[in-house]
Amino acid sequence: MQSHANNLPLALTAGDPSGIGADVALMAWTLRRSRELPPFYMLSDPDFLAARAVRLGLDVPIRQVATTEAGVAFADALPVVALAHRFADTPGVADSANAPGILEAIDRAVDDTMSGRAAAVVTGPIAKSVLYHAGFGFPGHTEYLAHLASQRTGTQVTPVMMLAGPELRAVPVTIHMALSAVPGALSTAGIIEVCAILEGDLRARFGIARPRLAIAGLNPHAGEDGTMGTEDEAIIRPAVEGLRQRGIDARGPLPADTMFHAAARSTYDAAVCMYHDQALIPAKALAFDETVNVTLGLPFIRTSPDHGTAFSIAGTGTARPDSLIAALRLAGQMAGLASR
Repeated sequence: MQSHANNLPLALTAGDPSGIGADVALMAWTLRRSRELPPFYMLSDPDFLAARAVRLGLDVPIRQVATTEAGVAFADALPVVALAHRFADTPGVADSANAPGILEAIDRAVDDTMSGRAAAVVTGPIAKSVLYHAGFGFPGHTEYLAHLASQRTGTQVTPVMMLAGPELRAVPVTIHMALSAVPGALSTAGIIEVCAILEGDLRARFGIARPRLAIAGLNPHAGEDGTMGTEDEAIIRPAVEGLRQRGIDARGPLPADTMFHAAARSTYDAAVCMYHDQALIPAKALAFDETVNVTLGLPFIRTSPDHGTAFSIAGTGTARPDSLIAALRLAGQMAGLASR
């Protein structure tokens, strides 16, 4: 099971304790052997996790450990590095009082990974509204992780979101914004920056010697020579030309409606899309339970299950751990490649 850098464990953050993050983590540990999971430890409240395991009827021994002990403990118990903050086992009831512990887990996972005590960060799902009520000043997980990395390195970090599944890797250039704002947010330089980060991480962390990028157009039929919008010719095509000048194998702008069938997917290693749903709809349609959210451009590896807190089913035992299992396995694989 130890397939990652120097056999270091993965750091799994608590996520929101009122959601399914703890549920799927506990379930994943029970499947550690059959799914060949790399060792991981949780940054959480051990008493909370023990109570959730009882609620779910899962036989999961919880062992409080120091980070250095996590890899050894993993075979027989779920290793937990205790937070200073405590959580209550109140599934489905969002509580901003949990925000300090949620953020502490993220901070400490990043610190462990950047300090060489963990191989990668795997983040449990959070509810941004819970954090906002506590004064959280970032749009989401990704931006906060980039902030922590920038603080640690002293250089500005640009994060890039990628949805990675068994049949498709998809990257949105713009993420959480209204569709009406997307055309104004696109720029040739911005597309080139995203694609350059993507291409570099596909080489370094996915072992692809010469990544092939397929660049989607913004408008129907990629603008049809400017008759259905000018952005494809004025912004996207110059970006593709600029990428080729850098030696990056990129083509486009391509009509998005013909990019995602099986034959088309076989011609590229990642699809670069212009807005959130253009990337996430095909990614989730092809592999809803196996798609992983990967943040590229960071000085450490970060993956996350591609689902939210699912408050409505937390604590019921009906959540599926497949996406978290995929996130753990991919983080281990990426760490192993990065250590070569």
